[in-house]
Amino acid sequence: MLLSIFFFATFILVYALGDGEIESNNFFYSLFLIFLAYLYFCWHWIKGRQTLGMRSWYIYVVNESNTSLNWKQASLRFAAALLSLVIIGLGFVWALFDKKKLALHDHLSKTKLIVHKSFA
Repeated sequence: MLLSIFFFATFILVYALGDGEIESNNFFYSLFLIFLAYLYFCWHWIKGRQTLGMRSWYIYVVNESNTSLNWKQASLRFAAALLSLVIIGLGFVWALFDKKKLALHDHLSKTKLIVHKSFA
């Protein structure tokens, strides 16, 4: 889903620029894509507790009190997950050794993933 959003937004951007070209090393284009990813993930985590991929695995994200995330928590979760990717995914590997099986971004944003009971 996110990839299709990237394609569609890039198409509109290229059309709006008129010259039909965006260089691959364009810093502002990279920021634009990160912003789109931020909106996609945060919106889904806040409004439905799930992205489309999470829905297919019956997984949803909640805060420590088992309620929906707010914008602050979702933003912190996204930023920490992005940081985890930058450091070669070590923030995700963290979950393999954590007692509660939480990734680094879950600890920092005080969130957790729950598998729906009908799937578990």
